[in-house]
Amino acid sequence: MARFHLALTVADLDKSVTFYSRLFGAEPTVLKHDYAKWMLDDPKINLSLSTHGEIKGVDHVGLQADSQDEFDAMKAALVKAEGPLLEQPDTTCCYARSTKTWTHDPDNVAWETFLTHGESVIYGDGGEERARRDAGAETPACC
Repeated sequence: MARFHLALTVADLDKSVTFYSRLFGAEPTVLKHDYAKWMLDDPKINLSLSTHGEIKGVDHVGLQADSQDEFDAMKAALVKAEGPLLEQPDTTCCYARSTKTWTHDPDNVAWETFLTHGESVIYGDGGEERARRDAGAETPACC
């Protein structure tokens, strides 16, 4: 079953970690100086906080696949929705290695589907996204 993903850009990571730890009654699964993530089962969510974005609040939403088959099905749903697609077959983002497909809904909300393959020691600089943005394509930021 897919896990809902919500990525928030925050001004003060320590305050936000305290707030969400108390809200969910759990400490983050991943905690870095610039990033925190909870992998909760109730509710089934991957909540990430980052200090990397310029605009505070919701950065993007998405669905995290548990398997390649689930990722393929979610990607097919994005194709069917007929939004613009950005595919990242192997990217580093949020201290993880993942395969991702991005789109935007009609109101320009960024959606991603992704399958995580492993951890990374770096946050990920969004290099692929920046290159596309510099070329004139609208793309979401790295989570």
